[in-house]
Amino acid sequence: MASRYWAVSLPVQKSASALWNSLQDLISKHSFDTPLYRFNFPNLRVGTLDSLLALSDDLFKSNTFIEGVSHKIRRQIEELERVSGLESNALSVDGVPVDSYLTRFVWDEAKYPTMSSLREIVDSIHTLVAKIEDDLKVRVAEYNNVRGQLNAINRKQSGSLAVRDLSNLVKPEDIITSEHLVTLLAVVPKYSQKDWLSSYETLTSYVVPRSSKKLYEDNEYALYTVTLFGRVADNFRTSARERGFQIRDFEHSPEAQESRKQELEKLVQDQDSLRSSLLQWCYASYGEVFSSWMHFCAVRLFAESILRYGLPPSFLACVLSPSVKSEKKIRSILEGLCDSSNSTYWKAEEEGGAMAGLGGDADAHPYVSFTINIA
Repeated sequence: MASRYWAVSLPVQKSASALWNSLQDLISKHSFDTPLYRFNFPNLRVGTLDSLLALSDDLFKSNTFIEGVSHKIRRQIEELERVSGLESNALSVDGVPVDSYLTRFVWDEAKYPTMSSLREIVDSIHTLVAKIEDDLKVRVAEYNNVRGQLNAINRKQSGSLAVRDLSNLVKPEDIITSEHLVTLLAVVPKYSQKDWLSSYETLTSYVVPRSSKKLYEDNEYALYTVTLFGRVADNFRTSARERGFQIRDFEHSPEAQESRKQELEKLVQDQDSLRSSLLQWCYASYGEVFSSWMHFCAVRLFAESILRYGLPPSFLACVLSPSVKSEKKIRSILEGLCDSSNSTYWKAEEEGGAMAGLGGDADAHPYVSFTINIA
């Protein structure tokens, strides 16, 4: 599938069909591998010259916005498919692949009545796409919120001993709790284990001798228990911290552990559900935005053609997808078919007139041309 197309219009001197045949023959003869299609759309309401000029000022900015939303949804789809381990689906508009939708474009009269002014059509497209973008932000934020909560829990369960949840590492028999005795959990740097074992009994008074036992070790730390009288626990924490040992707060509670497990399971289910619904919404919304974008491109090509060639509308609209190496050849063919003396826009541009630079990215050619990047 091609990802870059040119939308082009050429002024018609005799008949559109004769010009189309000439263009097809030249492309076939000099650049046979360049896809070429008619860009069919009806004549739209022109309105006044002032309204057309005012609209032309907004066309490039609006196109940038609509194209940006289209690519944003596409990137979101690619990310969701990657995370879900799904094969990439061909993006479509109501089941029609997006490249086919462009190259076989049919104007949707029910959605965009041709009796509406160009400004009304552009505004309705802009409003629709802006609403979809707002919905995307809300849905992605909801999904990312759940994913963030899940990541935080996973970090606690798989991070270093300094921060991770210890409930899976400590068994009930590792903890002694009585009227006078308590068991503390010490996180000791791996390189300081000898120091810990030789000093923990003397960090404060009333520490049970030989009570320290290693429960777990990761790449950075080791987890030790130590049993002592409850009344000196605070003194022990202070002394341990001064020696570079971290005493972790811990209370063994089967109920709390089960609650955390259920919370984790619910978050996993919520994440999977939100990811699936977001992906389905993105598929549908991408089609909606792409369809709106192609209608916008049709309006843009029509408006720029009227400003360049004048009234009544008499131009051939087409879509091409040349390779980089054949671009110069295609440009030469298009210019050869264009009588620039009939292009009021081209004259205005050469004279530095008010219409110069229409559309912001219009190429400096004696015909209307702009690029559509669909991927």
